[in-house]
Amino acid sequence: MRERIGAPAAAILALAGLYFLTPLAMTFAFSLWEGGDRYGFAAYGVLLTSPLLGQAALLSLELSLATALALFALLVPATVYMNLEAPWLRPAFEFVAALPFVVPAIALVAGLTNLYKGPAWLIGSPFYLVIPYFFLALPYAYRAIDVGVRSIDLPTLTEAGRSLGAGAGRLFWSVILPGLRPAMTGAALLTLAMAFGEFTFSNVLLFRTYAVYLNDVGQADPTQASALSASSFLLTWFAMLGALIVGGGRAAPAGGR
Repeated sequence: MRERIGAPAAAILALAGLYFLTPLAMTFAFSLWEGGDRYGFAAYGVLLTSPLLGQAALLSLELSLATALALFALLVPATVYMNLEAPWLRPAFEFVAALPFVVPAIALVAGLTNLYKGPAWLIGSPFYLVIPYFFLALPYAYRAIDVGVRSIDLPTLTEAGRSLGAGAGRLFWSVILPGLRPAMTGAALLTLAMAFGEFTFSNVLLFRTYAVYLNDVGQADPTQASALSASSFLLTWFAMLGALIVGGGRAAPAGGR
């Protein structure tokens, strides 16, 4: 039998829901304002017909995917190795993962532009932003992947795979990695949210990402900016709900074997 939620807990949940939903509702209401006492979806219509919105959103999506791939390529093997073979390295991992929280974004972009002189094709490309995005998303991606690695019985899975003759590559791809799909999905979503919301690097380096486009629209038409903000919130929530459903559906059969 399910336990009923008590009155104090229900009141706290209601206040929390009101706290989070009221600003979103007010933002959505303002996005419908067309002047005077007229309300409609004119702001949404203008945005849907703007080619600049699609270009900015596509660029942020591409950057988030590239950043997520770079994070997976480095963090997944490193975190698995650390938990399996070198747990004494955990304090060092935790320290490095926390560094982006300590250093301000404007200091990061100043240091990056002064120290990193890489190939011209990369510096002149929007994918140059993958480098700072990697460090900005590192704390969130590391936490998500580390929790996923620690939630599976890594020593038992490794011993079972080796006893069946699996090499290191087969063990990683066929035994360990499938159990990390929900954690990697969460890390990818956090990276996606970071890439769509990051403004400092994109603005300073003069790349027109989604956040920069949102800022430009806000200076010209606040109702369109409100429409973009409300749509971004809803899309993020639906994406996270879909990831929870997909991750739960994959995890259930694996746990039942």
